[in-house]
Amino acid sequence: MPIKVLVTGAAGYIGSTLVPALLESGYAVTAIDNFMYGQDSLAAVCYHPAFSLVRGDVRSANVMRPLVKDADIIIPLAALVGAPLCDRDPIAATTTNKDAIVNMLEWLGTDQRVLLPITNSGYGVGEPGKFCTEETPIRPISLYGRDKVAVEQTLLDRHPNAISFRLATVFGISPRMRLDLLVNDFTYRAYTDRFIVLFESHFKRNYLHVRDVARVFLHGIEHFDTMKGGPYNVGLSDANLSKRELCERIQAHLPSFVFVESAIGQDPDKRDYIVSNEKIERTGFRPAYSLDDGIRELIKGFAMIRNSKYSNV
Repeated sequence: MPIKVLVTGAAGYIGSTLVPALLESGYAVTAIDNFMYGQDSLAAVCYHPAFSLVRGDVRSANVMRPLVKDADIIIPLAALVGAPLCDRDPIAATTTNKDAIVNMLEWLGTDQRVLLPITNSGYGVGEPGKFCTEETPIRPISLYGRDKVAVEQTLLDRHPNAISFRLATVFGISPRMRLDLLVNDFTYRAYTDRFIVLFESHFKRNYLHVRDVARVFLHGIEHFDTMKGGPYNVGLSDANLSKRELCERIQAHLPSFVFVESAIGQDPDKRDYIVSNEKIERTGFRPAYSLDDGIRELIKGFAMIRNSKYSNV
């Protein structure tokens, strides 16, 4: 019998890349999503005999309890992602991003494994020039960040068979595309408008390709016994970049792209930190896709994607 993996939010930006990767690796996958964006991003795997799909809300105990009890591994991706969306509906955000996962812990057996994605945005505003490690104090500055940090702490405190991945800002083409993520957003605007005005362009963060997110979950499953019990930063160690530096990288691929820095105005996203990924690298994981790989991929994809439905706000 194949190992059974339950993926919540499976039709989202990460899930629609992860689910095919799990199936290709021989796992049986049960996917649940509420399809709130009307997406059909898992259509390409419906043929697979080891794939099953549930349309439902992860906040419903009646829906989730039997799914959790039948799974060997749970990957809870379901979330309202990002500060703007969470601020627009904070009750839905907290009940989905935190409460649904905390409630799930009541139904878990001690032998069931959980691989949790959160965000390294929990580091908030870091100290200039100092890398954030897994030991760095957590100071989230958004509801999204606070809920994700709370879930990580609760999971690691209450369930011994768990890993938490603190993901960098994700980029790249996915079957359920998102244009609101920073690299995707900047590359899209560089491709379509050829122009960006930057606010607080010195703010830094770390980046990670969506396919490498899928790869790190597979890595975590394969090395679970030696990795369980703690958090891991996951990102490109050569891509702790400011917004200005990101624009310069995009400009190298699109020379007609122009960006200017404004001294007036503020970025509503105040995150500013650099991240060490040394801990996950010591386990043998290395990202396979560079920032430049992603920019090249996005430019090709944006020949097809020319509207604003690919967002979450």
